[in-house]
Amino acid sequence: MIKTSLFLVPTPIGNLGDITIRGLEILKTVDTILAEDTRTSSKLLNHYEIKKPLQSFHIFNEHKTLDGLIKRMQDGEVMALITDAGTPGISDPGFLLVRECLKSGVKIDSLPGATAFVPALVKSGFPTDRFVFEGFLPHKKGKQTALKKLVEEERTIILYESPHRLVKTLEQMAEFFGTDRQVSVSRELTKLYEETFTGSLAEVTQHFKSKEVKGEIVLVIDGKKE
Repeated sequence: MIKTSLFLVPTPIGNLGDITIRGLEILKTVDTILAEDTRTSSKLLNHYEIKKPLQSFHIFNEHKTLDGLIKRMQDGEVMALITDAGTPGISDPGFLLVRECLKSGVKIDSLPGATAFVPALVKSGFPTDRFVFEGFLPHKKGKQTALKKLVEEERTIILYESPHRLVKTLEQMAEFFGTDRQVSVSRELTKLYEETFTGSLAEVTQHFKSKEVKGEIVLVIDGKKE
């Protein structure tokens, strides 16, 4: 049996108690932990008294470090990849490393665990049997093109957005989807100030216009009705 050399370990999106028992066991036994931001990951690892070598792995250095990491794993080193929050590869670094591992015959194991869009989808009250995850929309001109393509989508639509762009995105969505389209916005999931607000685009836009928006954002949009 080929030994697993890379474990993809989901980390909590807020509440540190949401990491799995198996995830903790893996992090305690690997040789090296690859982390999107070592400062952020250190808080989690220190909380659970995990003392393993940390190496930075993020979107700005993943191309440069790929070959070296693959070589080390081929030579027997066992690694875990974690990101700042959630499952590696879901709008976070991980895809390139997984692809190169598969090409090079390096065995991967992906653990189940925290992903922000799942609780946001379930809490929205919109259909969960069929949905499309679009991650972060492009900035500027590409954003409008992406929204135009989604207007006819009948499945529930899931997006990520940053707090300082939320209101602008909601306003642009209203232009294409109409102000009556139902949307659910979740922020700070699993944290002290967790909030989910659901209503028409007009209602949700007004709600978030009237306050300072903080935290990670998940938008869930009801699909177009036949």
